[in-house]
Amino acid sequence: MTAQAYPMKWLLTFSPASETDWESLYKAELPKIYNYFRYRFGNDSLAEDLAATTFEKAWRARHRYRRDLAGFSTWLHTIARNVGIDHSRAQRPEVPLDSLLERASNDSPERDAVRNAEAARLNRLLAQLDERERELISLKYGADLNNREIARLTGISESNVGTILHRTVAALRKQWDGSSQQSVASGQRDP
Repeated sequence: MTAQAYPMKWLLTFSPASETDWESLYKAELPKIYNYFRYRFGNDSLAEDLAATTFEKAWRARHRYRRDLAGFSTWLHTIARNVGIDHSRAQRPEVPLDSLLERASNDSPERDAVRNAEAARLNRLLAQLDERERELISLKYGADLNNREIARLTGISESNVGTILHRTVAALRKQWDGSSQQSVASGQRDP
């Protein structure tokens, strides 16, 4: 049995009455929950705190989980999404996506500088998105959810999720390419 198949097997058999292997759940779902928050808020330490809050709330509410209503991963991502909404309401200004800048690297200082500049540029582009677009990008690329899962979480139809994501990614690519061409034409690097 593969490493990916094992967590899915016990997720499918989870019920409130049974004892769940929370360590396996944590290992299987933490990267998705953490990346969702990292994409959403752009701060590693905040992503860690919000992921911990999500798992704490899931642990406390485990008796309320009903697998006939949603898969366990969907239930957990719903909790994460609500934790994120609560945090946004409490902290109106959004934190920039600086987490990529803090990553240690074995690359050369020049590559690090280029990577940092690109991360800062991506952060500026993501900050220009409206709330819904940024949420969908966070769920798709941060939490690694498919369009159907995103649709269940957000209440938007699956086809609308796909359309919004396609248009948002296309607009981001166009802005990315446009800012690169402007930098080259002016002889400057984009900070």
